[in-house]
Amino acid sequence: MTITDVAQYVGVSTATVSKALRNAYGVSPAVREKVAAAVSELGYRPHAAARGMRGRTYTVGVLLDNVRNAFFADILDGIRDELRDSAYTVLIGAAGFDPEEQEKTIRSLVDRQMDGLILIAPGTTRDEVLTTAATTPTVVIGHHDTTDTHDSVVDADDLGAALVVDHLVSLGHRDIALVAAPGTKTNDWQRTPEIVLREGYLRAMQRHGLAERAQVHHAAYSDEGGFKAGMTLLTAERRPTAVMTGADVAALGIYRAAHELGLRIPDDVSLVGYNNTALAALAPVQLTSVDQAGHTMGSTAARMLIERVEGRRSRAMQTAMTPRLVVRGTTSGPGR
Repeated sequence: MTITDVAQYVGVSTATVSKALRNAYGVSPAVREKVAAAVSELGYRPHAAARGMRGRTYTVGVLLDNVRNAFFADILDGIRDELRDSAYTVLIGAAGFDPEEQEKTIRSLVDRQMDGLILIAPGTTRDEVLTTAATTPTVVIGHHDTTDTHDSVVDADDLGAALVVDHLVSLGHRDIALVAAPGTKTNDWQRTPEIVLREGYLRAMQRHGLAERAQVHHAAYSDEGGFKAGMTLLTAERRPTAVMTGADVAALGIYRAAHELGLRIPDDVSLVGYNNTALAALAPVQLTSVDQAGHTMGSTAARMLIERVEGRRSRAMQTAMTPRLVVRGTTSGPGR
């Protein structure tokens, strides 16, 4: 079915059908209803490439590195809910952790004429993102670097780290380790979430007079990354009494390592995650975690992106979420 078939069925011009489909000015409600009924009855779907040649494809591309990270599901739910009643469709590019693969995926999304991009904590170079954002409306989630080229949505990760350290110190802990993503030294980002999280952790440890006891261990935000970090930290000569991670999925890997080593959580080691995903609240887990409002981050990013796509010309915007600590069963005093 083509737009011409729809026009002939309704008895109007193809231009009128096009306007009705785009909710453009100049089409009566009665004609809109007839076009909508014809589209449904005939099974017509606009050709994305053809729409792109005329202007928009009504598609939004979302880049993420790991579909196993439950926090990304919260963000995607927020994006979906924000766009639910719009004409936009979301397409996901799961690129893995490799910067070159992420760059390839971003370029593929652009080549497929996405109207805009939402990049979740991109690991590709900042120059690549800025170059892309110069021609394609873009929102970056996670990175704190500011620019006039794209919008961004961030969490106050330094405050989130301080909430965790303050909580653990109040329970009596002094040997508190942080597991954070390694990031890369060649991508030009200065304020990635893991950098801001680490800075907040170190400042909080110093504020409590514990700077010399600070331990930062780098690992990928995945179950396997957390497991490897847990096996290293929990078999060390100076084993921490508490471990905080930058993602719930990594905390669950540490949980698995502790179980394999015969350690009990929280009796032998307290554990704190980050993101407060649905996994954290599961009855067998009950993970203490920092909530950074993933659903709200996603919906905010989608709203900002569509504003940009549809013509906002003001300066780039950055929206920050305020974290809160959700205390559950994986934290207690040391050596309980």
